[in-house]
Amino acid sequence: MNVNTITAHEVLVAVFQVRPSPGGALPATTPELCVLLWQRALPPMPGTWSLPGGQLRNDEDLPTSARRQLAEKVDVRELSHLEQLSVFSEPGRVPGKRVIASTFLGLIPCQSEPELPADTAWHPVASLPGMAFDHRIVVDHARSRLAAKLSYTNIGFALAPGEFTISTLRTIYSAALGYPVDATNLQRVLGRRGVILPTGTTAPSGRTGGRPAAVYRYTDTDYRVTDEFAALRPPS
Repeated sequence: MNVNTITAHEVLVAVFQVRPSPGGALPATTPELCVLLWQRALPPMPGTWSLPGGQLRNDEDLPTSARRQLAEKVDVRELSHLEQLSVFSEPGRVPGKRVIASTFLGLIPCQSEPELPADTAWHPVASLPGMAFDHRIVVDHARSRLAAKLSYTNIGFALAPGEFTISTLRTIYSAALGYPVDATNLQRVLGRRGVILPTGTTAPSGRTGGRPAAVYRYTDTDYRVTDEFAALRPPS
């Protein structure tokens, strides 16, 4: 019996940001949830797109490896949130020797604009390109985790700017969840849970004039559960 006794361990990170659509199905000015991918130049599967990541070193734990991979592979050094997702251990998930993958969810606030290498780009989660191995499954899993946590935690702070209007926050939540969110309901729910606070200032009026919008901020930027049984649901 031929037994493969060599097993490697890699770390993959699905980094999300809400940003104007870079060539997706929506107009370029419409914010979408995007994931950071790099294009493979060498076999296996050259030309396909992969999540940033690489082999776990003997002298590092998983979160340290995830942050190192992002810095080395795609020059992303600042994350507002990082958490482990799950382990992918299917024996044939990649060609050759067996590789187990520990996967992570990473978030970048919408105003951040990291400088990316030439082989790296943001892609709308709703219209992903051809991806290598099981990386599309990892992205889907990360998107589902993010959507769930937007309902019962304060994780929105990791996608939002430091100060924002409710209209801006609604746009971020709608993009991340994949369906429209009512601004009034969002403000009521997050305010009742103590997740956001008014700053006492207002945003400049737009070209059409009108009443200036109140500016808010997150109460804190330490990740926490706010209502473990809550769920933001799509409109009926």
